[in-house]
Amino acid sequence: MTAERVAIVLAVLLAVWPSDRPAAAQDTTAGKLVYAKWCAGCHGDNGAGNGAAARYMLPHPRDFTGAIYQIRSTASGELPTDADLLRAIDQGLPGTAMPGWKARLSDRERHDVLAYIKTFSAFFSDTTVRPKALQFGKPPGGGGSAEALRVGRQFYDSIGCRKCHGDQGRGDGPSAPTLKDDAGLPIFAANLTQNWRFNGGGTVEDIYHRLRTGLDGTPMPSFSDLLDQKFLTAEQLWRVAQYVRSLSPAELPAVRDVIHAPQTPGSLPRSPGDSAWSRVDRYWFPLVGQVIKKSRWFTPAVSGMWVQAVHTRDSLALRVVWDDRSQSPDTAWLPFVGRVFAALASDDSASTPAQPGLWPDQLAVQFPLTIPPGMERPYFLMGTPSAPVYQWRWSSQGGAVAGLARGLERFDSLAGGAGRTVGAQAVYDHGEWRVVLTRALATADTAHELQVRTGRAIPVAFFAWDGSNGEQGTRMAISTWYFLALDEPTPARVFISPVIAMALTLALGMLVVWRAQRPKEA
Repeated sequence: MTAERVAIVLAVLLAVWPSDRPAAAQDTTAGKLVYAKWCAGCHGDNGAGNGAAARYMLPHPRDFTGAIYQIRSTASGELPTDADLLRAIDQGLPGTAMPGWKARLSDRERHDVLAYIKTFSAFFSDTTVRPKALQFGKPPGGGGSAEALRVGRQFYDSIGCRKCHGDQGRGDGPSAPTLKDDAGLPIFAANLTQNWRFNGGGTVEDIYHRLRTGLDGTPMPSFSDLLDQKFLTAEQLWRVAQYVRSLSPAELPAVRDVIHAPQTPGSLPRSPGDSAWSRVDRYWFPLVGQVIKKSRWFTPAVSGMWVQAVHTRDSLALRVVWDDRSQSPDTAWLPFVGRVFAALASDDSASTPAQPGLWPDQLAVQFPLTIPPGMERPYFLMGTPSAPVYQWRWSSQGGAVAGLARGLERFDSLAGGAGRTVGAQAVYDHGEWRVVLTRALATADTAHELQVRTGRAIPVAFFAWDGSNGEQGTRMAISTWYFLALDEPTPARVFISPVIAMALTLALGMLVVWRAQRPKEA
């Protein structure tokens, strides 16, 4: 057989061989060892999703014994393909505690553990039937056009997406407080404005696939039946996916270390809706659960904040925006909080488990008490009794106050009127808080309040509490230290000096030329 014929035969074999076949022979014995080392802590020794860490996570780790998988290329109710399982192992599930393992485990280890995971359920035992992926097609063109997004929004409403995900997609729909998975555990509707946290991927194609397959075990249904019933066409469902993608930023937000606050020649924008904010750069800061000090909190509702800053000669304004599914306190969310507390293990030293309450939404902006001369900073977790930090604290029930934090459990607002040196205006709109905090750069209380200066890098950190997620006290979302820099306006001489220098240079050059061209005297 010639080399050309060998190549043709190989090409045909590759074309007809099942696309989800493992890249290498799978060894369940070796997979068991990988599973015991890396997976059992969450998923449990027997794959039932009941590992030692499971009770600290929402959503809980996957129960492999039921073979119910959310992220698949197959129809609702069907088993995933090996390619589906491998993708989850490789990439993880953003928005959950499941990390990606592609960079941590070898190709052989990942295929072996995939094979071992399938042994937990008898549903995988019939190897004569291979799961079959749906045919999704390709997205229609013009996905970013106004007409395409209009159609997408129209069907977003008509097929019921807004009931859970909300009018603007922030997971604040009227059904949101009632959501739970098939095991009765509380579950959040996805925040569609943060596609980087979609556990099946955030591209238009990924979103369309989820619309077609649904997320088995959750309230998210498959809409493939609506195609069969001709309620809408595949193109119209693609428009829904394109509309959902348009709700998130075009690019993944970049985390930058420094918030630059320009100086404005006009008055300070004190309202969250002031048009001046549209001309100021905004910065994204991720937040994570407070898991250092009891009571720890592994399931914060606020995953990040957008921050803007601007100043005048004598005052500073910070605009902080974050997504929140409810304007707390909210009685509609009390049953949800109860389910959260029941689903999570607590390391609280109290003898009785935490009970749901009507708590407010809160924000804390933290600074050192004085601007450090170098890069040293106080303990980021609200300072210590001997080295307090200066904070602005805002509550949805009580406005803003300034004070000193001496650790997580002690906050002393400044006495008298000093604590009210911070002004605040707040707006809650369609699942989003927008809060503007203002203060004079210099205050009378130099011993207890940070004296803000321009041209210096000022450490700053952020904390958030969602009352309708059971958050209060040490149960919160936190950031690390970043920096705030009040930019100084460029002096006029910086612009004038080069012009003067150019003019003098030109004049000198012309003088040299003139003198060189003068007729010499006899």
